Amino acid sequence: MTLQKNALTWRKSTRSGAAGHCVEVASATAAVFVRDSKDIAGPVLEFGTRDWAEFLTGVRGGEFDHAR
Repeated sequence: MTLQKNALTWRKSTRSGAAGHCVEVASATAAVFVRDSKDIAGPVLEFGTRDWAEFLTGVRGGEFDHAR
């Protein structure tokens, strides 16, 4: 997919802190894009919508939690 960064609507989590250490996400028909909120002109990761949905399921299920 040819990425046109200006055509995407980027959003940050409502849980992101004021320190700005977060990522932004934008959705398109067949892909989800992720970028560093501090470097909006920098690289962008692209994930298929199915892969992104599986990732979110893992996050919500605690699959990526680290023991403290």
